Amino acid sequence: MKKTQSRAVDTETLLDWYRKMVFVRRFEEQAERSFRRGKVGGYLHLYSGQEAVAIGFIAPLRADDILFGTYRDHVYPILRGTDPGAVMAELYGKATGVCKGKGGSMHIFDVAHGFYGGYGVVGGHVPLAVGAAYALRYDPGDRVCLCFLGDGAINTGAFHEGANMAGLWGRDGLCPVVFIVENNLYGMGTSVPRSSAETRLASRFDSYAIPNEQVDGMDPVAVYEVARRVIDDVRRTGRPHAVEALTYRYAAHGAADVRQPYREKHEIEEWRRRDPIVTVEKRLRAEGALDDAKVAEIETAADRQVEAAVAFADASPEPLAEELFTDIYAGLPVDAHRA
Repeated sequence: MKKTQSRAVDTETLLDWYRKMVFVRRFEEQAERSFRRGKVGGYLHLYSGQEAVAIGFIAPLRADDILFGTYRDHVYPILRGTDPGAVMAELYGKATGVCKGKGGSMHIFDVAHGFYGGYGVVGGHVPLAVGAAYALRYDPGDRVCLCFLGDGAINTGAFHEGANMAGLWGRDGLCPVVFIVENNLYGMGTSVPRSSAETRLASRFDSYAIPNEQVDGMDPVAVYEVARRVIDDVRRTGRPHAVEALTYRYAAHGAADVRQPYREKHEIEEWRRRDPIVTVEKRLRAEGALDDAKVAEIETAADRQVEAAVAFADASPEPLAEELFTDIYAGLPVDAHRA
């Protein structure tokens, strides 16, 4: 079988990644269109441009591993196997959504596929991921936990508290968590140099005795090589590790961030030249695995998948009023909730 420029990923795998990245990009673009048409309530944050990070880190996971994400969270569960129709229905607030329509864009949750959220509070999920990783070491086996966080989360108190506990528990091999800082250069509309005195964000983990490194977050093969090595090490030792993935989001920070006055158009255009989808496409074309016809076929298939997800969401029923009282307090009957 042909190999890519890296011996870590063969052509067939890279082609599979290409299909997935094209699909989730189209999914995100449709999610924004649906939001503009009033189909999606609440807020919306898109992952477009950062696909290489999720692909590279999720690929080496086992089915029994778990992960926590930011509020830019649609792509993680889809790459883990969650039905895209259920994710779109969740954005639409429908009863068939992965969280019965009660989570929305920022709170996707799918335990069956090891995805433990989607969190609206910046950095608030870091202690949860650390605690979950700690709990994993009380079960037989060697499962690991991934914790994706944005560059803005680095400056929150919850991050420092969580990282400190991870470092402490990790000394005894009791915290198998991988922190992935998705540094897309902006915390909302504030650039990293304006908010962080130390712009090499990975170095923040030095204070907590957690090994750390950087990776090119626009190259899925480079991310995968680092992710596979780090995940294997964390699985073996039970000690935390941190990776700062240097990436970029092409969409606005969120749905209300229309004008984006904090960054110039030429900056976006410069980063678009490093689009992970385009980069992988060029590699596959060079290897003879892609041509214009194959690209068109993949794009058409992605569009049809997205259309199917939208059709499912549109046709799905609204949640019943009784759903306000379900999945709230464990072990209590509905009447007790109302009381």
